[in-house]
Amino acid sequence: REGNQQLLNACMAHMSQPFHNLHNTPNGGLLASFLGARTETQRLDFWYPDITHHVAANMTSIQAAFDQNRMHYEILIHDVQEEVEKQSDVKEDIPGRHSYAKYNNWDKTVAWTEKMVHKHPKMVSRIKIGTTVEDNPLYVLKVKDERRKAIFMDCGIHAREWISPAFCQWFVYQATKTYGKNKIMTKLLDRMNFYVLPVFNVDGYIWSWRQDRMWRKNRSKNQRSKCIGTDLNRNFNVSWNCEAVYQTISYSIYLDPCREIYGGPAPESEKETKAVTDFIRSHRKSIKAYLTFHSYSQMLLFPYGYTSELPPNHEELVCRKRLMNPLHTCGPTASTIYPTSGSSLDWAYNLGIKHTFAFELRDKGKFGFLLPESQIKSTCKETMLAVEVIVKYILKHTS
Repeated sequence: REGNQQLLNACMAHMSQPFHNLHNTPNGGLLASFLGARTETQRLDFWYPDITHHVAANMTSIQAAFDQNRMHYEILIHDVQEEVEKQSDVKEDIPGRHSYAKYNNWDKTVAWTEKMVHKHPKMVSRIKIGTTVEDNPLYVLKVKDERRKAIFMDCGIHAREWISPAFCQWFVYQATKTYGKNKIMTKLLDRMNFYVLPVFNVDGYIWSWRQDRMWRKNRSKNQRSKCIGTDLNRNFNVSWNCEAVYQTISYSIYLDPCREIYGGPAPESEKETKAVTDFIRSHRKSIKAYLTFHSYSQMLLFPYGYTSELPPNHEELVCRKRLMNPLHTCGPTASTIYPTSGSSLDWAYNLGIKHTFAFELRDKGKFGFLLPESQIKSTCKETMLAVEVIVKYILKHTS
């Protein structure tokens, strides 16, 4: 997703046939219009822009359309299913046990939350903030317990972005491991609490492990549709499903329950969204920053997504660019990637949390959502450094 770079993942109709990942680099708006018109007839999964998620019936016709319109492309992944199978490239130390070097399913993650509380009772507590539509618990880990200002962090709002929950687990691990030993972490935790939601979209995450690795939405049923799920990051009460936001793609796409970015029947209609918003509202006085972690593209995004207007503290947010690797891209969501409505980032900012950032973790497209486990540690380490810089800035500039 570099500059106007676009990614299209077009999958064949059956698992026995190859999945393909195409990379294309024309003008962003032109590509969106060109392919958007074909979402009604071709079943496509856009990895970027996030438009829809379906299985393609005819890969050849898509490639022919690119050729006919003289659009350059290259196949990054010849067989996506093969990459799914290769993603687990780190050997387990002890089979079945949670590992920070591997992706962990929901059962392992729940057991990990219990272990962290048991191992660090004076530092970590577990709060059940609600349940999902399939009655799975939503757990927030509170790191440190004094009454002081706090940061809320969430991971895994989109099920297929496995590197995201891996980072939240890494963060809690490093916080507890290095407290009292590392000067920076000790100072941060002595002055700031952290609320960490390791997996926002629990039902979808479970489904991505058991049934469909590329699943994105939650697992709620939709009235008058056989299609399952709502995009939780389009379900927040901020410019929700605003038609003016979407210019390059048919607005009907965003109202279709069968589409990947369906925002639900109403803002905060989903149990997961409501649980998180209720929790943040109830802790609004103490929460000074909101950080949400996604993949992929190696970006740091800030408000707004639903308008090209800049937030009042835009210059302050831009200053945080210094914390990113030069290879990373930073900027407002709408102009840096694409317009969005109903996002958690914009909702938190409009609630009054002025330090809100969305991290898009590794990589830039070679593996996409299928980042190999061998890159988990390096991804978490570089993200940890960025989070530390943000937290230090917040400590210095908030009361």
